[in-house]
Amino acid sequence: MKRFCMALDLRDDPDLIRQYEDYHRAVWPEILQSLKDAGVLAMEIYRTGNRLFMILEAGPDYAPERKARMDLANPRVQQWEELMWQYQQALPWAAPGQKWVTMEMVFDFGK
Repeated sequence: MKRFCMALDLRDDPDLIRQYEDYHRAVWPEILQSLKDAGVLAMEIYRTGNRLFMILEAGPDYAPERKARMDLANPRVQQWEELMWQYQQALPWAAPGQKWVTMEMVFDFGK
């Protein structure tokens, strides 16, 4: 199994953060299906302040580049991403157009 840990910031506004969390209590079914279709097995998003931390677990066939291509071809995913961008802001060190930034593991106690 593959694991990816990523970070992203939300706009630092309590009302926008609440709205973002409300959307994630009822993620559109097409978005969940797009994750499954790409090989995502599990996903968790945590928040502290306006910083988000995502843990994505995927099967051996999952490839972020393939998921990105699938997302670009899916109008409903594009609609979701456009909506979510109203609440999100890129990390200062993100590449232009990049939302979620992959984190590097710096410690692992368990293997």
